[in-house]
Amino acid sequence: MLAEERRQQIAMLLKDEKRVSVSELAERYSVSEETIRRDLERLENLGVARRTYGGALYNEDERKETPYDVRKRSDVEAKYAIARLAAGLIHDGDYIMLDESSTSFFVACQLKQLKNLTLITNSMEIVEELSGIEGWTILCTGGLKRMNAPSFAGHQAESMVRSYHVDKAIISCNSIDMSIGFTDRHEDTALLKRAMMASSKQVILAADKTKFDKIAFARIGTLNDIDYLVTDFKPDENWTKALKEQQVRLLYEDRREED
Repeated sequence: MLAEERRQQIAMLLKDEKRVSVSELAERYSVSEETIRRDLERLENLGVARRTYGGALYNEDERKETPYDVRKRSDVEAKYAIARLAAGLIHDGDYIMLDESSTSFFVACQLKQLKNLTLITNSMEIVEELSGIEGWTILCTGGLKRMNAPSFAGHQAESMVRSYHVDKAIISCNSIDMSIGFTDRHEDTALLKRAMMASSKQVILAADKTKFDKIAFARIGTLNDIDYLVTDFKPDENWTKALKEQQVRLLYEDRREED
């Protein structure tokens, strides 16, 4: 097993169990305790772990963004469920925008069988994943490379997005609240998502159950700004009522559209 793969597994274990032991990890991965200590030091530098004597705790500080590689490999089943539903809203010949989120990457992978799509994204990884598909037109925003993710943001990215008009935009968020709306940790990505929404006829918000009833730093939009909310679970009655009042169509795993 490669060191990076091992660290990613440790990060996911930390997120699930909230604490890990150096000795137990060394036995689990058949490496020395010193190797595990270096792994935990690396994860601490990334903001995932907080080292303690003999192990580490999961860093619960919501202000720190989980590294993209960790997010991409977390809650994979939820991402697949959301991606399948969201991809079902995209059709041959559509003009679409996808944001830089790990969920959008899973959506992108579900679109490969479609024909003649025109795609605009600020995600370097989505561009790389889809660039070889014949008949597609793919545009990358460019702009300021984000520090902890393979994506772009900033004024140049926003300007590029606002110069186009597309059929559908699929975006994600860090948190969603009935009264406040949906929010992100970072102002630059929130502003770019707003630009994508303004440039699209239809807005599809993808948010798994861990995002609900939370509020992050920068507002992206309100429930009234979206056409579809796609998630991996059936929200409670208060949520379904609020979405219906705002004429938001709800899609969730193993269920058809709620009108």
